[in-house]
Amino acid sequence: MRILHTMLRVGDLQRSIDFYTGVLGMQLLRKSDNPQYKYTLAFVGYGSNPEHAELELTYNWGTESYDMGTAFGHVALGVPDVAAACEKIRAAGGNITREAGPVKGGTTVIAFITDPDGYKVELIQRLG
Repeated sequence: MRILHTMLRVGDLQRSIDFYTGVLGMQLLRKSDNPQYKYTLAFVGYGSNPEHAELELTYNWGTESYDMGTAFGHVALGVPDVAAACEKIRAAGGNITREAGPVKGGTTVIAFITDPDGYKVELIQRLG
């Protein structure tokens, strides 16, 4: 078994596509409308399945926002330099909610950002 994708419900599909592609450097992999059930799906990522997991952005027509709830935590991305990634994301208009630094109780360098819908994205420094 392997993870194929994670689905996030979004309130403005184009805004989310712009964030994940323009700010985080992902690619729009595919997009499809379902008029009968009034939703549109957009898959973004750094590559396609089966080599890479994807994010499925789901826009239910006419729904502009969702309650975050308390169960969802975050999506994590590995980056070679968290501080440099934060600067690039900030320059592109992204929202840094926790600056680069060691994780509490450890030495791994992390940071947190939020997407336009308020979903948390963790950046984890991975060398190599």
